[in-house]
Amino acid sequence: METISQCCPECDGQLREGDRETVCVSCGLVVDEDNIDRGPEWRSFADDETNRERTGAPLTRSRHDRGLSTEIGRETRLKGRKRRQIARMRRQHNRAQISSKRDRNQVYAFGEIRRLVSELDLTEHVRDQACVLFESAQSEDLLRGRSLEGFAAAAVYATCRTASISRTLDEITAVARASEAELTAAYDALNRELGLPTGPIDPSEYLPRFASELDLPQAVERRARELVAEATERNLVSGRNPSGVAAGCLYTAALDRGHDLTQAAAAEVADVTPVTLRATYKDVSED
Repeated sequence: METISQCCPECDGQLREGDRETVCVSCGLVVDEDNIDRGPEWRSFADDETNRERTGAPLTRSRHDRGLSTEIGRETRLKGRKRRQIARMRRQHNRAQISSKRDRNQVYAFGEIRRLVSELDLTEHVRDQACVLFESAQSEDLLRGRSLEGFAAAAVYATCRTASISRTLDEITAVARASEAELTAAYDALNRELGLPTGPIDPSEYLPRFASELDLPQAVERRARELVAEATERNLVSGRNPSGVAAGCLYTAALDRGHDLTQAAAAEVADVTPVTLRATYKDVSED
């Protein structure tokens, strides 16, 4: 027991603190019990070279081992024989982390998926879902005879399609290490064998990005969103390229609001031809 400086709230007597209780030595009142330190169980100081944290990285589906594997760190204070021994242990440990061809394919493909997600400025949710989709394709033996790069890009594209995220096939092909033919073949296999809940992307999903690239004001974007809703009600969207419909509605809204925008600029942002844009413009402009 240790005597502390606080006083008893009942008799102003001295308090003694034990392992679990704080008790008044005069009246026996239990002032506090079961003291629990809810802070971290480690301590770090400014001049401490070691890292006492043992919580580790969070679980993630973007790693083949979910991020649970251990790592042998590098200690600069080791010298001579001990340092060489730790280096050999680290090298053998890194080799043992990938014990099969399946794990090796996942390491490479997951790295490619993370790179694509970073290049396309997508969220971590898309990254994790694309890795899960690739793992499902690997379990169904869909990778045989197809490239890993193509399936990694197809997993990202399929995830964007199922989540209604506006990323076109050309945009993903531009940053992928696979050709459009490899990406298309892998995506067809995913869609056919796994039954992905894919559907046409709403043209309104493209409007914020296109409006930002064209430097259009909010009023034009709001008018374009109204035009997309009207086109959907009139069944003008079905069977058309959604990015082309979005570009056509943006061009029409720009004309309605007196903003200077050319058909070529709008078509270039949407990666469609001016002919496609004019077709949407004519149908949307009809009363």
